Amino acid sequence: MKKVVNGNSDVKQNTVAIIPARGGSKRIPNKNIKKFCGRHMLSYPIQAAKTSGLFDRIIVSTDSKEISKVARECGAEVPFMRPLDLADDYTGTNAVVRHCLQWLTEQGVMPIYACCIYATTPFLQPEFLQKGFRLLKESKGSFAFAVTSFPSPILRAVKIREDGMLDAFFPEFVPKNSQDLEKAYHDAGQFYWGTAKSFLSKIPLFSPSSIPVVLPRYFVQDIDEPDDWRRAELMYMAWVNEKAENIINE
Repeated sequence: MKKVVNGNSDVKQNTVAIIPARGGSKRIPNKNIKKFCGRHMLSYPIQAAKTSGLFDRIIVSTDSKEISKVARECGAEVPFMRPLDLADDYTGTNAVVRHCLQWLTEQGVMPIYACCIYATTPFLQPEFLQKGFRLLKESKGSFAFAVTSFPSPILRAVKIREDGMLDAFFPEFVPKNSQDLEKAYHDAGQFYWGTAKSFLSKIPLFSPSSIPVVLPRYFVQDIDEPDDWRRAELMYMAWVNEKAENIINE
């Protein structure tokens, strides 16, 4: 283990970052290593994990030699190739994390904490990784993961009927002012901290044993379709330009 700095105190940790990044993406070919604003997409979560100073190891789980090469160039480990039965369209993220933890156990290394980080997370910020780790340790919960708020109250959601007309999902809340309705959150699709024991025990992520790490909505964008990719690039460039302007104006 290595000594790292988190906040104002030196701490020793036994932590691993696990980044699932299989090949064969269909809607956006080579999505995990496609160039995003001039850099391989995979480089963003690897850099955020490194900058956070939290991890003893950063492991990319992949079945692709091309992704493996890029991952190593970006500073991550690829100590094994993911089995093909865990690289299809139906395998869940938790199964990939468990496989990595089981592999580490077989090597005689069992981390206390693990963080699954998605490969397509250009907006991932080291400070939110640090916050999630702190909340997990302080709460003694099983998991801590990133969420963000819905832009509109879900209790005033509507659906389109078969005849093309509208119906409210929750008619009883339609007369209420939006500011009086309970705020709702959704999974931000960035990272999932947990104890290694919790991942291996198959405890559900979406349960009362999980702690939310609330992110601003401008740091959250799913990237599943080409339109999502373009939107994310525009958001990222706007954010980078704003940071540059703030530095100039300081």
